Amino acid sequence: MHQSGSEGHTQIVELPRETEGLPEARKTGLVELADGDEFELEIMPVKKRIGEATVRMLAYNGSVPGPTLKVAQGSTIAVRVTNHGDLDATVHWHGLRLENRYDGTHDTQAPIPVGESFTYQVHVPDPGAYWYHPHIREDYGQELGLYGNILVTPSEPDYWPPANRELLLTLDDILIEGGRIAAFGEETTHVAMGRFGNVMLVAGEPDLSLQARRGEVVRFYFTNTANTRVFNATLPRAQMKLVGADAGHYEQEELVEEVLLAPSERVVVDVLFGEAGELELEHRTPERTYRLASVTVVDEPAEPSFAEEFARVRTNRDMAELREQIEPFLKAPPDKTLSFVAEMDMGVPEGVPVVYACPMHPEVVSEEPGSCPKCGMKLLAQAAAETYACPMHPEVTSDKPDRCPKCGMKLLPSNLVGAGGEHEGHHGHGHHHGHDDERERDEEHGGHGHGGHDSHSEHGHHGHHHQHGEREHGHGTAQGIEWEDDMVEVNRRTTPANMRWKLVDRETGAENARIDWTFHVGDQVKLRLVNEMDSDHPMPHPFHVHGAGRFLILARDDVVEPNLVWKDTVLVRTGETVDILLDVTNPGRWMAHCHIAEHHESGMMFSFNVD
Repeated sequence: MHQSGSEGHTQIVELPRETEGLPEARKTGLVELADGDEFELEIMPVKKRIGEATVRMLAYNGSVPGPTLKVAQGSTIAVRVTNHGDLDATVHWHGLRLENRYDGTHDTQAPIPVGESFTYQVHVPDPGAYWYHPHIREDYGQELGLYGNILVTPSEPDYWPPANRELLLTLDDILIEGGRIAAFGEETTHVAMGRFGNVMLVAGEPDLSLQARRGEVVRFYFTNTANTRVFNATLPRAQMKLVGADAGHYEQEELVEEVLLAPSERVVVDVLFGEAGELELEHRTPERTYRLASVTVVDEPAEPSFAEEFARVRTNRDMAELREQIEPFLKAPPDKTLSFVAEMDMGVPEGVPVVYACPMHPEVVSEEPGSCPKCGMKLLAQAAAETYACPMHPEVTSDKPDRCPKCGMKLLPSNLVGAGGEHEGHHGHGHHHGHDDERERDEEHGGHGHGGHDSHSEHGHHGHHHQHGEREHGHGTAQGIEWEDDMVEVNRRTTPANMRWKLVDRETGAENARIDWTFHVGDQVKLRLVNEMDSDHPMPHPFHVHGAGRFLILARDDVVEPNLVWKDTVLVRTGETVDILLDVTNPGRWMAHCHIAEHHESGMMFSFNVD
């Protein structure tokens, strides 16, 4: 480790980034385990090629993602974790309702020191795709590659519709600058928005190539392992059927064009590849399309053919029966209400005149503190400019905030116009087309022309989000989602010291770790989650509840959820209110938190007891 300066901070200790002497990352393996089996899992540094860059990462058993563990529903396996990483570690078994002392948080165990081991008894009561990851410095460990899937095969033979094969894919992004993963220190940064990456990784690869046969039905289990990015996945020219999510199958199977995954969510889709040809798995946002992976469909018929079964959309009786059972909860008042709030204090420059500006909309400038009328963000203090310029015509300058003679736009402080231009180039939101533009942006980001994923699209966002519909919350971000880092430099400077994310118990006013709830096994608890617009930085939050139970989404903004599925994480969009019903089944002390890794690290979490 070495000392490294950081703007506005004292010297920080930088975590290691050297690759010399490290083993090459190996391919992710599939490990089938029977009830009672034991498995060794090692945290270790590796070097991995991502485009033209060779970067230092952390891996489970030498691969990114770590090994996929395939286990039959109802089994319990022993996993002995040995820590040869950089920091104290735990492993959290995300979504699994296992015994509390093996949940893998600081509430349930002493961290595993470097060089030491700990054995987890991992019980898998529910079918579906789950995952494992760190619960100490998640922002660092997950970004560097510490994530892996668990596939729990159902005990009911027809729990899922028939498919030719199954494929588990993690969706991730990584921030590479100058050929290395952007630096981490002892203090978490990027706390405002979370750390967005500039290179997309699917199953740990920047250029994943898949194959399928004509007429084949492939079941995809997608897991979002990114620190903060929401993915909207689509496979044009193939048919997609939504069949499951976090912890099981949907009430009603549904043909969809795209599926939305917030950090830590899983989605299960069956895909019918009807015709031979070249396809691309894409991540589509309202302003941009990223290529995630390529799929070559060979002109060879799949045997057997499940096309007929694919066309049939089933209703699952167990979930349909739950709809009748939840009816009384829909109009009942919530048992608990949680608010999501941000407090931001970036300081005020001393000894100079100041103005207040929105870091997401630099054209919004005020002489007084306040909030941005476009997005609700707190206006941040900065030194007033001595010169003013037109954002559209930067060559037009003045020593007064006049209007541009070319376009009539209000002149802004020159430093803000410069920041706006840098922002535009950094994100490429300007609808560029063609590979030359992509390559230039990739090289700027250290991706060395290997983003391949930064392809821009002339089309806007179309299709539908299967769970949430199309809604605006007056926030200026389409569907109430922050698709990109729209305040790069400010975000980089935010830490838990100047940016505080809070979960607030509306009844008591208690915040984060001071929230004191107790439930009992067998309780069904209605929780209301309110993402406050009256906040220093309104943005969406994926809210995750550990293995005390699983929950159903009851309603969003008083609209009853049309398709039930068991969940452990729910995306609460900007300005949205979501009601969930927690089915409490496991005693112990359990965590609940925002699964944006940097928000979690800044304290947006609490623990509750189940007797």
